[in-house]
Amino acid sequence: MQTITLLNTGALDNWRDQMINAITSVDELLRELELEHLRAGLDRSPGFRLQVPRAYVRKMQKRNPEDPLLKQVLPLTAEDASSGSVDPVGDLDAMPVPGLLHKYHGRALLVTTGACAIHCRYCFRRHFPYADSNPRKQAWRPMLDYLSDHDDIEEIILSGGDPLMLDNGILDRLIQAFEEIPHLRWLRIHTRLPVVLPARIDDGLIALLRRSRFRSTCVIHCNHANELMDDELAALQRMDNAGISLLNQSVLLKGVNDSAAALTALSRRLHQARVLPYYLHMLDPVQGAMHFEVAESAAVDILDTIRSELPGYLVPRLVREIPGEASKSAIFTI
Repeated sequence: MQTITLLNTGALDNWRDQMINAITSVDELLRELELEHLRAGLDRSPGFRLQVPRAYVRKMQKRNPEDPLLKQVLPLTAEDASSGSVDPVGDLDAMPVPGLLHKYHGRALLVTTGACAIHCRYCFRRHFPYADSNPRKQAWRPMLDYLSDHDDIEEIILSGGDPLMLDNGILDRLIQAFEEIPHLRWLRIHTRLPVVLPARIDDGLIALLRRSRFRSTCVIHCNHANELMDDELAALQRMDNAGISLLNQSVLLKGVNDSAAALTALSRRLHQARVLPYYLHMLDPVQGAMHFEVAESAAVDILDTIRSELPGYLVPRLVREIPGEASKSAIFTI
């Protein structure tokens, strides 16, 4: 069993200050972690730039090049652009108006912003054309009209980028605009911020979600138990206390969490944080991230072991997203 010590990351109260002070230099990150000897194998000026909050870096183990959090953000020269896709899940073919994706019955997803607190190397939208497809406030009308015209859509999903990178005022106005569409019943927010920037879960955010008429669900993106220390657990428990349903989706990543021990520890830590494991995604085949890929046969073996060790409600569903399918495709056996 993997033993993990809870540490207080000393998060600043102002999450915007933390973003201003985020690490964006590969050399600085290596100095912080005393790993300067790794420079030769790294892309020190990647096209998809490095960005990681210091609170997240403080959860990494110094002098450990195999740290599972470090591997998620460190740009390697091995990020091969010759394989994978720039649109691995078919987002562009499912966008009837700028920023709005309508892939599945009953729900639609809004790409609210291209901004993220952290740049994960496996990000399936690392090549997404945000400049052309991100509806800012002055361009909300086509998106709102589309939702109004499709009364089969009951759930609106906020994604990105990361929707919690929006200021509370903008987020509040956006949710209020959705509330004026009577057939929308549920709000879902996909975010990594409670895991990488827990100070973002502030009084204003909790207040605006509390007063919304929507039944709200927050799907966090956590891949490893080491990402959930004291500050993160406190932020998630605060959301749970506000009546927000909490789910987690992870990506199965080679060298990060591709073992039953790592994923079992993650499920147990999520339960401690009042978060239910939801999806374990096979890697979306995005250009530049194929070195993270895990074979489906190995993934099924890992899940079989997890099922033997945990109660069913702590075992995530292993899925892959296939463009054009009516839902996520569950993987049960090979």
